Amino acid sequence: MLTAGPVTTAFAASSVPINAIGVENEYADVISQVGGQYVRVQAVETDPNTDPHTFEASPKVAREIAAAQLIVENGVGYDAWADKIMSASARPNRKVINVQTLLGLPDNTANPHLWYDPKTMPAVAKAIAADLAALQPAQAAYFHANADKFIASLEPWNAAIAAFKVKYGQTPIAVTEPVADYMLEAMGFNILTPFSLQKAIMDGTDPAPQDVTTQNDLFATNRVKVFAYNQQVTDTLTKSFLDESRKAGIPVVGVYETMPTPGYTYQSWMLAEVAALEKALTNKVSTETLQK
Repeated sequence: MLTAGPVTTAFAASSVPINAIGVENEYADVISQVGGQYVRVQAVETDPNTDPHTFEASPKVAREIAAAQLIVENGVGYDAWADKIMSASARPNRKVINVQTLLGLPDNTANPHLWYDPKTMPAVAKAIAADLAALQPAQAAYFHANADKFIASLEPWNAAIAAFKVKYGQTPIAVTEPVADYMLEAMGFNILTPFSLQKAIMDGTDPAPQDVTTQNDLFATNRVKVFAYNQQVTDTLTKSFLDESRKAGIPVVGVYETMPTPGYTYQSWMLAEVAALEKALTNKVSTETLQK
């Protein structure tokens, strides 16, 4: 089971810290960067070796969510359990940022892994700054300045994405599920794995046999140059794909649903994924596990 863990407990001695929660640790990291010394942040889903889709909230997590003044959740059904806890523990003036709602996405959005979309975190950082400023108006300028600093710090990632697309656009790639699809599409990859297969693996349902055959053929005929493998949702089928890619000499890049820790920030994590994908393509080197 995933456990709650602190992202930062630093705060100004002269100010009561704002209790904040990022349901997924990548959102907690952004809260920490924007709120700085004026927030105490908890991340609920933190384990990069565990399937977030199977998360069950403990009483401790429920108490922490009930006490939080600011909560950032993903939405699109990804962390619906948090909504149930918040509904059962109303708190006056609680600020809730649902990223799906923030981005104006419908409930039937096919890919819930919103943090891989380069457009997501700038909007999240601005919303965090606005809500923190409402909770602690005296520090509004500090929060907005930190949000601007965070957004500026994403430029190396955006530049790497753009450069990759220019050099290697339309490179064919296979995936297990749509974890990193938003970023892969921004980089110009041509994702050949049927989306119906990706969705079945994501939802934990049995994929169509013809989709499995299609995926295996991608490896057997070397039709893809890279294989992006979700390290957090694995089973016999995904491991069989991993074996086929290795057998065919197709480099593998591990992708994650929660930020690998320790040592990563959201920015360095995203940049590391792009670097690993480029290394796989140019040097045929696998990075199955991100390590600092």
